[in-house]
Amino acid sequence: MTFPVLATLILLPLVGAIATTMVSGKRVESVRIIGQITALATLGVTLWMLADFRTGRAGYQFLSDHSWSSDLGIRWIVGIDGISLFMVVLNAILTPIALLASQRVEERAKAFTAWILVLEAALMGAFLSLDLVLFFVFFELSLVPMYFLIAGWGHGRRQYAAMKFFIYTMAGSAFLLVGILTVAYLHQDATGLLTFDIRVLQRWAPAGLAPATAAWLFAAFTIAFAVKVPLFPLHTWLPDAHTEAPTAGSVILAGLMLKLGTYGFLRFVLPLFPDPTVRYAWVLLTLAVVGIIYGAIVAAMQPDLKRLIAYSSIAHLGFVVLGIFALTQQGLDGAIFTMLSHGLTTGVLFLIVGFLYERRHTRLIADFGGLWKAAPVMGGLFVMTAFASVGLPGFSGFVGEFLALLGAFLTHRWFAVVAASGVILAAVYLLWAVQRAFTGVPEGENATIRDLSIRELTCVVPLLGLSLFLGFYPRPVLDRIGPSVKAVVAHVERSTGYEAPTPSAPESEETPAGAESEEAE
Repeated sequence: MTFPVLATLILLPLVGAIATTMVSGKRVESVRIIGQITALATLGVTLWMLADFRTGRAGYQFLSDHSWSSDLGIRWIVGIDGISLFMVVLNAILTPIALLASQRVEERAKAFTAWILVLEAALMGAFLSLDLVLFFVFFELSLVPMYFLIAGWGHGRRQYAAMKFFIYTMAGSAFLLVGILTVAYLHQDATGLLTFDIRVLQRWAPAGLAPATAAWLFAAFTIAFAVKVPLFPLHTWLPDAHTEAPTAGSVILAGLMLKLGTYGFLRFVLPLFPDPTVRYAWVLLTLAVVGIIYGAIVAAMQPDLKRLIAYSSIAHLGFVVLGIFALTQQGLDGAIFTMLSHGLTTGVLFLIVGFLYERRHTRLIADFGGLWKAAPVMGGLFVMTAFASVGLPGFSGFVGEFLALLGAFLTHRWFAVVAASGVILAAVYLLWAVQRAFTGVPEGENATIRDLSIRELTCVVPLLGLSLFLGFYPRPVLDRIGPSVKAVVAHVERSTGYEAPTPSAPESEETPAGAESEEAE
């Protein structure tokens, strides 16, 4: 019997969360130790899985398939491939960092730690589930801890922000549930088998669904995932949630929860509804480009540094959606790479803003100035992260956005051209914020602000270091996501007759006609 590595990744944080609730309420340090041990143990299992992951394979690995409810056709099916691999790794990296960054949380520390671990388990389950009902359970479960984190430990209008976040995402989930049940019961009508197994449904749905039905189901799934991304104009819950959330909540929300939307497009929308995807890709591309430009312009107008970063997430996720619906190998590679890169760089930005808030109890850019001179390490790291977020060559952001734009340029040239202006706008709003907050002569409290501590550096440096490493050497990620991306593109091509263009190459270097399809299968 093989070690159930994926089940362990889901259950281990839950066990840790239960363990924290059993600790005496006054033993805050014990709660923190249990939380960190659990998160680090989960990271250890994740790194072991990453080392054992077979590069060059498109299929699911570490597969676990067990009956859950045979009468309802629901099964415990978890597996991992190149599309989900680095979201799982990112989850395992960000959780211990979020806990470490929250060491100053004294109020109800036990509940806070438990909710962070429950959130990690829910996200693991969502990224690993191959049964649609199982995915939906974890997809919804992730809302609960995030709601309580914002409402219980947030700032300002935290109750309003938490409720708005919950209502928006729950409304989107209603569309998803209707879509899931409809697909499953139409499959049962046609075949006599009730199943929610995505592997079975994606083989049947492209040819088994009537065109009009497929289009409506595509719309239902797309609305649900568009709310989660969030795509313009369904984005209004995000700035409030980010602004009022505690630092750990903002890091996980930006780094992981938003990616459930883009992951849903890759895992479910493209495989189940390839024909409507090709037909209506222009709609998603339009919304992506609008989000890129709109997010950048509105970010430049924000007086609040945290709200500025929140709007920047809307722009960055626009590049991810642009890459996905370009429907090319390069576009999808760039989308997944940007999902990972955004989690690293935006995580650092939110961490530093959180550390600033602990010192100055304000996030208004006008209240800062000269911080780089007073706290040179903090200033230097923030500037480096701003460059990484802008997409400066040498950082991971450049690789992801370049591939996404290249993939879009091959199929939808003008969308790519307009989206490229978002890179320039990103430089405007981030570097302008750096100029106002970190340059000049510090005055008042800014002149005596404390620089980053060892604990804070331990939170920030690994994420920025990973961004720098992947910027110079992206191959470890691209080699592992490539086969799964090829399989998705090949599935869309087989199901629709659509042919994704590729950059031209000399004849002597072209891949033999059957080689790529064999690898994809």
